[in-house]
Amino acid sequence: MGFHFLTQELAIDLGTANTVIFQNDQIILDEPSIVAIDNSSGKPIALGQQAKMMHEREHPGIRTIRPLRDGVIADFNAAEMMIRGFIKQANSKRSSIFTPNLKIVIGIPSGSTEVEIRAVRDSTEHAGGRDVFLIYEPMAAALGIGLEVEKPKGSMVVDIGGGTTEIAVISLGGIVVQNSIRVAGDVLTSDIQYYLKQQHNIKVGEITAEKIKIAVGAVLPELDVEPEPYVVRGPNLMTAHPIEATITYQDISHCLDKSIAKIESGILHVLEQTPPELYADIVENGIFLSGGGALLRGLDKRLSDKVNIPFHVAEDPLRAVARGTCMALKNTDRYQFLMR
Repeated sequence: MGFHFLTQELAIDLGTANTVIFQNDQIILDEPSIVAIDNSSGKPIALGQQAKMMHEREHPGIRTIRPLRDGVIADFNAAEMMIRGFIKQANSKRSSIFTPNLKIVIGIPSGSTEVEIRAVRDSTEHAGGRDVFLIYEPMAAALGIGLEVEKPKGSMVVDIGGGTTEIAVISLGGIVVQNSIRVAGDVLTSDIQYYLKQQHNIKVGEITAEKIKIAVGAVLPELDVEPEPYVVRGPNLMTAHPIEATITYQDISHCLDKSIAKIESGILHVLEQTPPELYADIVENGIFLSGGGALLRGLDKRLSDKVNIPFHVAEDPLRAVARGTCMALKNTDRYQFLMR
């Protein structure tokens, strides 16, 4: 291991909404997955949080792109710029004469096609990754939550991200049944935009709708702890005069109802296909929720009532996939079979 210091190991959770990079168990980067590009030169001018501030505020000379849609790379070129830029940012924290060999483990949706998997691998290799390992996100989430994935017993994870909701039953270090549905954070945000348009005649952007979701997002019309209503301002669709509306969590639980119902049926669909022995394990241990969607108020209760199996929200659910990716990185030999 003479040249060990030349190998840099990074665990990347490449999410539709956020990208998190871990190194040596430390988060060294946690930024929105978005890049701003100068239209004339095609070069990136901002990444992450800086680019997000420009999102929906740009002029024709600048484009902001979210390279991932529905959990997969939609814009290959922008994705590569973004991954390259993030890795560079992560590296700038240490000056080195050598460009280190990068060993990277990166999470991908469990429903990815061969073409989509290829795209992630190629983008990461072009961005400087020397050894690139891929791990399925629900598997990473299970590791990050601390479940014993290698044991001969069933664990079930529901990871509600930005682009996809990943539902998987895991046993003996493999995914037994999985379902990847494209109802997740982005869809919920657009549900809120549509609701404001229909009910209040207000037009709001993606960023404002996301703020509303964080402030009063809920999936039950009655909560024990009630968040303060959120006041939203925007143009009236008819007159373009500024108007404001007060949004309560009841409004949001109503407008998200259909989408949450789709997640419920996705979960039931996976349970129907689960072998009986594993099903028994799941009833005993409960089902684990991770991803940003796990933060929706009342979600664990609503799902528990619907499915009759207890649901548990992971601690720090936003970073469960990143933490699991990090564990896989430290034990690439041990978890070789989890990766591809």
